[in-house]
Amino acid sequence: MSTQKILQRLEQQVEVLAKEIEPIASTPARQARFDVALFSTHGTRLRDYLAEVRKNLAHLILVVDERRPEQVAFLAEKLVAQITALQRELATQTLRTTDQSRLDTTPQALYHKLAEHQQFERRLIAMIEDRESSLGQQSTFAQQKKIQQELAALEGRLMRCRQAVKRIERNIERKENGF
Repeated sequence: MSTQKILQRLEQQVEVLAKEIEPIASTPARQARFDVALFSTHGTRLRDYLAEVRKNLAHLILVVDERRPEQVAFLAEKLVAQITALQRELATQTLRTTDQSRLDTTPQALYHKLAEHQQFERRLIAMIEDRESSLGQQSTFAQQKKIQQELAALEGRLMRCRQAVKRIERNIERKENGF
């Protein structure tokens, strides 16, 4: 398939995606929807992410015209991942709204959730400490790199866990203050 046909298909996919997103494009979420490695946008509305996809598509077309194969490959891969992520987000919207309505926000449930997340946090810290101690014992670069990747993933999980703990604590505080 020629490059131009592939670009046309991508443009068509983006336009179909835009039409599917349109009804909920301006609906905000509680937090950013995607990982910063996938989208540089930190917004909470799908239209923000769609705008970034369109910008990346325009940039892809430009680097194809300039015949820069490394950038073409990188941008094409990123664009496909972004489109897939947005499609997945759209597919889960009905589940997301159903789950939000089922959330138990009684003080007891929030305290239980807080304790659960604090336990997750303790386990993640222990796992990080374990990986850090084994890092210096590795004899090959490949083993060290693998452990460093595991550490990075665990640290990301720990950061998200701590954010969840803070969010739950704020919810508890709001409930206790009658909001």
